[in-house]
Amino acid sequence: MARIAGVNIPTNKKVGVALTYIYGIGDLSSSKICRQASIDGNKRVHELTDGEIIKLREVIDSNYKVEGDLRREISTNIKNLIDIKCYRGTRHIRRLPVRGQRTHTNARTRKGKAIAIAGKKKVAK
Repeated sequence: MARIAGVNIPTNKKVGVALTYIYGIGDLSSSKICRQASIDGNKRVHELTDGEIIKLREVIDSNYKVEGDLRREISTNIKNLIDIKCYRGTRHIRRLPVRGQRTHTNARTRKGKAIAIAGKKKVAK
């Protein structure tokens, strides 16, 4: 079981895919990390030697902000936007989309489950 940046990465997956289990590392950055550490991205995690795992750890620690540090930075950025009462901060407060999306019909992920409006009945003629 390889442990990198405080996360147990899955042993049966390829290194390129397994690195994406770390918060803050996606497909592109995982391939860059493999290239910098001179490790084949198609190699399985359980096939890695201890030296290769240490190399991966060093590359990630020196060049990338991941897991707790990244989460902390993002939350402080959002708190800063809320404190200065800018437009994006007020959208965060109201739990609405921040980046200009329409809210008349969409934005169900951000707004939550739709609530039916009771009391509207059609008048019979």
